[in-house]
Amino acid sequence: MIFTQAIERNANLYANHTATIFNGRKHSWAEVKQRISKLATGILSQGASPGDRVAILALNSDRYLEYYYACAWAGVAMVPLNIRWSVSENQYAYNDSGAKMLFVDDMFLPTAYDIAPAHPLIFMGEQATPESMVSYESLVDNATEMPAHDAQPTDMLGIFYTGGTTGFPKGVMLSHQNVWSSSFSILMELRLKEREHPVMMVAGPMFHLAAGAMCWASVIGGITITIIPAFDVEQVLHVIARDQVTDTLLVPTMVNMLLADEKLADADLSSLQQIIYGASPMPEGTLLEAMNKMPTVGFCQAYGQTEMAPVCSVLPPEYHVLEGEKAGRIRSAGRVTYTLALAIKDENGKDLAPNEVGEICVKGANVMMGYWNKEEQTQAAIKDGWLHSGDAGYVDEEGFIFLVDRVKDMIISGGENVFSAEVESAVSKHPAVHEVAVIGIPSVEWGESVHAIVRLKPEHSCAEQELIDFCREYIAGYKTPRSVEFRTEPFPITGAAKIQKNVLREPYWQNEQQKIG
Repeated sequence: MIFTQAIERNANLYANHTATIFNGRKHSWAEVKQRISKLATGILSQGASPGDRVAILALNSDRYLEYYYACAWAGVAMVPLNIRWSVSENQYAYNDSGAKMLFVDDMFLPTAYDIAPAHPLIFMGEQATPESMVSYESLVDNATEMPAHDAQPTDMLGIFYTGGTTGFPKGVMLSHQNVWSSSFSILMELRLKEREHPVMMVAGPMFHLAAGAMCWASVIGGITITIIPAFDVEQVLHVIARDQVTDTLLVPTMVNMLLADEKLADADLSSLQQIIYGASPMPEGTLLEAMNKMPTVGFCQAYGQTEMAPVCSVLPPEYHVLEGEKAGRIRSAGRVTYTLALAIKDENGKDLAPNEVGEICVKGANVMMGYWNKEEQTQAAIKDGWLHSGDAGYVDEEGFIFLVDRVKDMIISGGENVFSAEVESAVSKHPAVHEVAVIGIPSVEWGESVHAIVRLKPEHSCAEQELIDFCREYIAGYKTPRSVEFRTEPFPITGAAKIQKNVLREPYWQNEQQKIG
């Protein structure tokens, strides 16, 4: 299947249905198709050719969604740049991809000239277009419609740069087939079409594949998409009520912010049927608090990574229970999706039995084409068709996947393997804890010592020994933190809202001969 097919189908079947909502603007599917087709003509008129790469650096908008599809319509590959990165990091990604053009909005005008000084700059913001840039709307208004590029399923759709929790980012090449396969699977697994009037709210950053996948799955289903520029609790709650949102994806840090805001108690969530969460692990304490404060909302976990386009497993709402025959599954990442095979392998590539911990590996239509211009890293990641995720976990007898850690985040203390995610789950159960990251730090006695870095909730207090004693109620003594550090400043995070544990570890290991990645 080809990425643009869903747009053409929706324009035929749901021509006058609302496709996108943003800042008071509404477009039907017929209008969206026309705008995408004209924008594709405009992209080619600015010097791009099929096979080229075209980048974007912008906050969320309806125009961002049009950009996704106009790139494919024109036969160029999309390159979403990370809005949280520094200028130098985005310069690297832009130059590494070989992009020929940059779409930019109001927020990133000052940096656009530094990132793409010699290429066309397409201004997609709301204010007046700078003289040195080309107006997005003028491209749409002045262009003629064109037929969609005659793409093949295996053609590259885009280059998506990884979050970089363990080092400098790599460009993940995804094909039409990769994205279509994953998006269709998401549409089915999340049951988005089962609503009477489905509306998807996009609150996460659209440069990231998690938000992109929600958009693309919704487009395949002909579902209305309402978009906010960036996550903001007040705006999220307002848009849910205004547009009768039925589904949205929130990463755990967003859920934390929602739970901490007093406005949640009075919010109208009557239309909201499902919060999908993913991109990073959700501490059990946070999830239970969310279920308690939003009892009418179903919760659904989606696990995966950019290299999987991006989803490989789903845990639906019916398994988010604490009692009955389905209890206990809430701690899992669900079961593998329709379009992938999954195996747990040891360091030699041997398949492991149920309940044995190894590396999570997947094979199938979702698996990336490879890393852009990085053949060696591609071969290291994909062996005999199996993508090695870098995540440690196991599968039980019924096929439920349990994540235990990133392979590189595992702590070896006194010869015992300690999985930081398990320790974080225990720490997060304490009522005073807002956020926690567990790392290994140097220890003469143990090699590595379990260290918890904790941010407390406002107006809450907790002593180090109190928290250590609390954890002993839930995990074995050797897994319990031996030290606790309390912080008030936010943790460093990637563009995917994952905590950068390598940054947290660095001060402790910088003078050590042994380095933990």
